[in-house]
Amino acid sequence: MVDRRDVLKGGLVAGAMAGPALAAPVPGDRTYVLVHGAWHNALHWQPVAARLSALGHRSVAVDLPAHGLNARFPDAYITGNGARLAAEVSPVKDVTLEDAAQAVVTTLRAQGDRRCVLVGHSVGGAVITRAAELVPERIDRLVYLAAFAPIGLGSPMAYGALPQARTGYGETLFIGNPGAIGAVRINPRGDAAYLRQLRDAYYNDVAYENFLPYAAMLTPDLPLSFWTTAVTVSPDRWGRIARTYIRCLNDRALAPAIQDRMIADADRVTPHNMFKVETMTTGHSPFASSPAALATILANLP
Repeated sequence: MVDRRDVLKGGLVAGAMAGPALAAPVPGDRTYVLVHGAWHNALHWQPVAARLSALGHRSVAVDLPAHGLNARFPDAYITGNGARLAAEVSPVKDVTLEDAAQAVVTTLRAQGDRRCVLVGHSVGGAVITRAAELVPERIDRLVYLAAFAPIGLGSPMAYGALPQARTGYGETLFIGNPGAIGAVRINPRGDAAYLRQLRDAYYNDVAYENFLPYAAMLTPDLPLSFWTTAVTVSPDRWGRIARTYIRCLNDRALAPAIQDRMIADADRVTPHNMFKVETMTTGHSPFASSPAALATILANLP
């Protein structure tokens, strides 16, 4: 069983395959596949997607399994029974990171005969890493936005357990024992004090009144597998794809020191193909605080 302390230590809370050659994107005419992080969904990308569209690009935002319209809710969450919420087993406990990666692969394949820019935020970084290992020929570039690139230690949880991961924010937000309930659980329907803590950890550079619509779209349960599964990569599959890491300097959820550690760990695996690093002076959620600046970075990628 996963120890609750191991889950909560971190700031979470991510040979060529045979087949037809796919067309590389043309500047001004790219397709971006946008993968959200824990508890979020495709709608959280809307401000960025709108700006990419204005710049002449297509984007497709994914609802991962157990998120968005694919979410399932604990009964106690629906009824507002806080005492039961801490103990109720998650209805999405059996959803795996592999399920999420396969959902991304399906989306990539649905884009036809062109390679996409695959963007992952937070825990979505682990998902895009696995998807890239499965179908590298479908991807023109990987983009990790304040995201777990768990190449050296394997899982998001392993990086979250490092001493440098503790930011002093967010550790009291999690509900129940993740190993017992099968999920990393929050309560987006909590009281005002809880919501302010949620904002301070994940949306610290977004005004509270602007944060609330984003909070209203969150779901409570991240399947535990997303956090604990070790992702393995090979230099000739994941490692051959061009990649960018967008660091967020004021991130209180995924500490900048951990972001830098993951960049260095990944670059040691593929010294011939290292991260291109961009930096934003934002918190963990620049899709909400700085969507125009984020879209500009994405649109100007090599």
